[in-house]
Amino acid sequence: MHDAQHPFHTLTPNFIMDAVESQGYRCDCRTSALNSYENRVYQVGIEEEKPLIAKFYRPGRWSDEQIIEEHRFCLELAEHELSVVPPIVNASGASLFHYHGFRFALYPRQGGHAPEFDNDDNLLILGRMLGRIHSIGAVRPFEHRPTLDSRDFGHDSVALIRERFIPQEYRESYEAVTSQLLQVVDDAFASVPQVHYIRAHGDCHAGNILWRDDAPHFVDFDDARMAPAVQDLWMMLSGDRPRQLAQLAQLIKGYEEFCDFNPAELRLVEALRALRMLHYSAWLARRWDDPAFPTAFPWFNTVRYWGEHILQLREQVAALDEPPLVLL
Repeated sequence: MHDAQHPFHTLTPNFIMDAVESQGYRCDCRTSALNSYENRVYQVGIEEEKPLIAKFYRPGRWSDEQIIEEHRFCLELAEHELSVVPPIVNASGASLFHYHGFRFALYPRQGGHAPEFDNDDNLLILGRMLGRIHSIGAVRPFEHRPTLDSRDFGHDSVALIRERFIPQEYRESYEAVTSQLLQVVDDAFASVPQVHYIRAHGDCHAGNILWRDDAPHFVDFDDARMAPAVQDLWMMLSGDRPRQLAQLAQLIKGYEEFCDFNPAELRLVEALRALRMLHYSAWLARRWDDPAFPTAFPWFNTVRYWGEHILQLREQVAALDEPPLVLL
């Protein structure tokens, strides 16, 4: 009964094909779900044509204006011959479609694999690509999409967990560590004068970059928002400090061929990582009524999870106390 109450329950194969066919395509009855939790994404076979990717948006998350703004950003990047996967635009110029209460978009299928962030040549290419994306992203701001800040990702996330999810035995520890962490994060942002916010991908991890034919293809701009440029760079860094410095040097070398980078933003790397940690827990909490989430993330909201989460937050406080990365 709980499953039937969730809107995504109605996305049966027949419903999905009917929605796609409402845009003039003829499906060949082959549909397969792809790995997606925030929205629902399917590969749909099309008669005598390549399959399409159909993305059904989670009701209530974004407004039509916000989704269309994301689409237009992707299309703008594609017009500049950047390797992104933009939505398909129909003959009427629309990219966001409505079908029986759902909003959806269609995309060409793009194959590929995750990039190797330990490969210096790959990092140079990724840096160039991001430099080109950000040079266009800096031309104008988003009008409808939000800004990545500590209020939304940090303070609001902590308030939700504190009020509805944290077990009583961990409440005092959670309140203490998050209070300290948010103060350090706010101080980090305050320490970088005149942070330049641009239209950014916003969720630039390996799963949203498909590597094929020696080139990266950036997909899933669903989290695009106004953010510092470094937001699209820091998730490509891994390993110990020397390795991160080497990776960063390659990324920025390629990046600055097309766009200037403010090295002061490197003071935000660990602050942004902290906000992502807080936001991720709150994201799981906000989606816990979606039956897909308890199935996919059974470890969430257990006593063990919250104990480990608090330990990770304490370690992140310590990381924020370390000297920031610098350009070599």
